[in-house]
Amino acid sequence: MGKKYGVLALQGAFIEHVQVLRSLGVESVEVRLPKHLRGLDGLVIPGGESTTIGKLAVAYKLVEPIRRMAEEGLPVWGTCAGMILLAKDIGQGRPLLGLMDIVAKRNAFGRQVDSFETDLLVPELDEVSIAEERGYPFHAVFIRAPSIERVGNGVLEIACLPDGTIVAARQDNLLATAFHPELGGDTRFHRYFLHMAR
Repeated sequence: MGKKYGVLALQGAFIEHVQVLRSLGVESVEVRLPKHLRGLDGLVIPGGESTTIGKLAVAYKLVEPIRRMAEEGLPVWGTCAGMILLAKDIGQGRPLLGLMDIVAKRNAFGRQVDSFETDLLVPELDEVSIAEERGYPFHAVFIRAPSIERVGNGVLEIACLPDGTIVAARQDNLLATAFHPELGGDTRFHRYFLHMAR
């Protein structure tokens, strides 16, 4: 049996994640209801509008099963809004899943017009890179992006901006990126997530 990965498909940039995962030769399904979580080897929570995704996740009774599966070891990756949903502390308001020991700040870089792209050095990606990719920066797209203000014990900082702002982190089976790795054609973060899931 092949591996099967879910992408939370309530709102936001989920189809791009599905397409990247399928391009890497793995089965990828859109998750909208608790029954869609059955048999998954990993789950991606995409970017979008975190409040809307959160409300829909509550309405469709997805919060408790996702939290339980993550606590039992299911690899879960939150990108942009997904990172906010994973965080234990979001500054104001109650965290949704509260799984990852990070403090996430919404819209850390300003509004939509303040979106930007930059190259990040991410040594962790070398373990899933082919020879010519090793040491090569990852081109990251930030759209109304959050940031990670603080990490707790046991959380590995994976990528930072030149000013030291943390924009990617990992804690055991949890991965968080403030940017959109599904945009831009570089599949290394998706390969890294699949590698985590193995």
